[in-house]
Amino acid sequence: MSTFLWVIFPYICLAIFVVGHVWRYRYDKFGWTTRSSQLYESKLLRIGSPLFHFGILGVAVGHFMGLVVPQDWTDGAGISHELYHFVALAGGIPAGIATLAGLAILVYRRRTVGPVFSATTVNDKVMYAVLALVILLGMWNTIAGSLLTIGGEYNYRDGVSPWFRQIFWFQPDASLMAGAPIGFKLHAFFAFLLFAMWPFTRLVHVFSAPIGYFTRPYIVYRSRDDRPGVATGSRAQKRGWERVG
Repeated sequence: MSTFLWVIFPYICLAIFVVGHVWRYRYDKFGWTTRSSQLYESKLLRIGSPLFHFGILGVAVGHFMGLVVPQDWTDGAGISHELYHFVALAGGIPAGIATLAGLAILVYRRRTVGPVFSATTVNDKVMYAVLALVILLGMWNTIAGSLLTIGGEYNYRDGVSPWFRQIFWFQPDASLMAGAPIGFKLHAFFAFLLFAMWPFTRLVHVFSAPIGYFTRPYIVYRSRDDRPGVATGSRAQKRGWERVG
């Protein structure tokens, strides 16, 4: 069971994550969207959306520092164990609270505003529940591991972090996760489950960037008249304009 949970299961989820995105992009390009509902309601959205997005950005930065950056690097930079965890608490707790508050507002908005609720798929509803669970477990691990020190302080950078990096080297050591507290195990399990669900929810918009807006003209004007001096004229066409004949 330990081998399945901490070796096989992560690769299954990551494979679904990659293949699912490729499949959806090829066969569901028109569905590759956030399903924007700003037209239906904007007051709650203006509050919940910035809270959630800025909060989740802080959470992502914290996870990058904790999981990807080895402890040897921070030790070599002169950052002590106590200072690292103090910074993690000072940044992680506010980011987690902002993310949860923003998510709660957005979920409340989707549940109480009829048109917004109708535009929410079943996959997205399940995704919101799993996402909230992952965030709650992450905050609990941070608080219990650093403040409450239940059962003694657990340094996830000696266990969870090496295991996570080993996944991408195709040499994960299941024993590293087997010795982690139950909170970290649940957090990791549901986080990978969220990755498996990702391609089939509105989370795909994370990989969409409106780069074309920077080069697109303000107004795309087309004329069907090819006569010189009329509409298009004999002047050289500017970028973004298209002559239709």
